[in-house]
Amino acid sequence: MSTKRALVVGDIHSGLQALKQVLEKAAITEDDTIIFLGDYIDGWSEAVETINFLLELKETYNCIYLRGNHDELCYEWLTDKADNPTWFLHGGEATSNSYGKASKETKDRHIKFYESLENYYLDSENRLFLHAGFTNLKGIEHEYFKKTFYWDRTLWELALSLNTDLDKDHIHYPKRLKNYSEIYIGHTPVTRIGKTTPQKAANVWNIDTGAAFKGPLTVFNADTKEYWQSDPVYTFYPNEMGRN
Repeated sequence: MSTKRALVVGDIHSGLQALKQVLEKAAITEDDTIIFLGDYIDGWSEAVETINFLLELKETYNCIYLRGNHDELCYEWLTDKADNPTWFLHGGEATSNSYGKASKETKDRHIKFYESLENYYLDSENRLFLHAGFTNLKGIEHEYFKKTFYWDRTLWELALSLNTDLDKDHIHYPKRLKNYSEIYIGHTPVTRIGKTTPQKAANVWNIDTGAAFKGPLTVFNADTKEYWQSDPVYTFYPNEMGRN
């Protein structure tokens, strides 16, 4: 008998081979809800192939695709041809090269995909899923600047810096963390603190395990806290630098 699971997928960064491997390890089923935290592209060479795969995956599985900052940067480049040297240096070059081989029809389909991405997902158990964070003390519905959902790093920094002895009822306990039972993010790779597995600080889980760099790609079961990981993503692309 199948069990419904909430599966969270960390930042992919065009690591399609790793994505296929880790989804197979997690043995996904049509009963699962698969929540992708964004940053599907920028890093490895298979940007177009990764988005094609995600579009096909949604035809069979219950997928929720959230918006990452790299996804918006790519969207802006595809639609406005915006000159963004910073994006180019942080994975955009590989994405640009990948789309250079794509047809107009493929690009148009992908533009619609990027437009359809959600800024956040709040489930029935009051668990919040988003790429980066939010700043408003009252929660996501009150956020003034929508880009915060996929650019913010202060939520993770706050969670990391929190005194672990501080009770949730304490006057100094951060109000924005109290809005949700759990918060799941990517955006800031845990490799920055020397880790390659999902990390929890306060009630915030960070599932970005450094797939764009030297780490693996992770699928995390939000119900049981079990997780599966690919091989280090760079090993699938031995002649590439990724974002290293």
